[in-house]
Amino acid sequence: MTTHSTGLTTHSTGLTPVSPGRKVKDRLVQALVYLAFALAVIPLVSVLWTVVVNGAKRLDLTFFQFSMNGIGGRDSGGGAYHAIIGTLEQVLITSVIAVPLAVLTAIYLVEYAGNGRLGKAISFTVDVMTGIPSIVAGLFVLALWLLTVGFGFSGFAGALSLTILMIPTVVRATEEMLKLVPNDLREASYALGVPRWRTVCFVVLPTAMTGIVTGVMLAVARVMGETAPLLLTIFFTKAINNNPFEGPQASLPTFIWDQASDPNQNSIDRAWTGALVLIGIIMLLNLIARFVARRSAPTGR
Repeated sequence: MTTHSTGLTTHSTGLTPVSPGRKVKDRLVQALVYLAFALAVIPLVSVLWTVVVNGAKRLDLTFFQFSMNGIGGRDSGGGAYHAIIGTLEQVLITSVIAVPLAVLTAIYLVEYAGNGRLGKAISFTVDVMTGIPSIVAGLFVLALWLLTVGFGFSGFAGALSLTILMIPTVVRATEEMLKLVPNDLREASYALGVPRWRTVCFVVLPTAMTGIVTGVMLAVARVMGETAPLLLTIFFTKAINNNPFEGPQASLPTFIWDQASDPNQNSIDRAWTGALVLIGIIMLLNLIARFVARRSAPTGR
């Protein structure tokens, strides 16, 4: 009995030493994790470094102040002002259309649909849209908006094709963030007699806001770099077009594609700088979105 009780005491106090084999396994797994992280970071840093080194050659005020109108591939100078304006306008229109639709869809799937047939059908449709190639979205808008309805090339047509690509990403990200909100918060709100819609607007959404904004910015980063659907819907121009609803309009992806396809060194330098500016815009938008999300998140006081 004494020996038995002593064994229990030793076990309960946790004095059993860790075997050398477990220590070796722990160190091995830890080393593999660090190795995997390094393998994932090295290509990212390499790509970023290459873009920065090559893109810095033409990173000057001229690049942000002028378009490529009248500038040939061999000519120095020229810039991407027209492409930057086009990209910002197209992404803004895309976000205005896609984000409300996607967030409302996710709210319905999480808060209202349950196991109903409509919810399952919507979820299945979102899954299908997630796997749609970008060029298919461009072909759809080309066939419906341009050829069938009769509208011409425009930044708005490009925004419609990007909207198709953006909606499923935002829906899935928002849906996952809403599912992470504890049910205790919802039940506490319902116990106070708060309607469901007010609970969603003032309890659930603010709690999940940081994650939702992150998902939105991931979707923005994805659509901002798309080229194929834009070539089919906005066409291509080297001139400045500030009106996204009329006439062909440039964008940074199409600008990079056009300059990179020219074998002249001046054009290649402009392509690298366009890629650097595109990365910089995405990083800046991410920082702004994270700042806004943190300011609007509940403090818990």
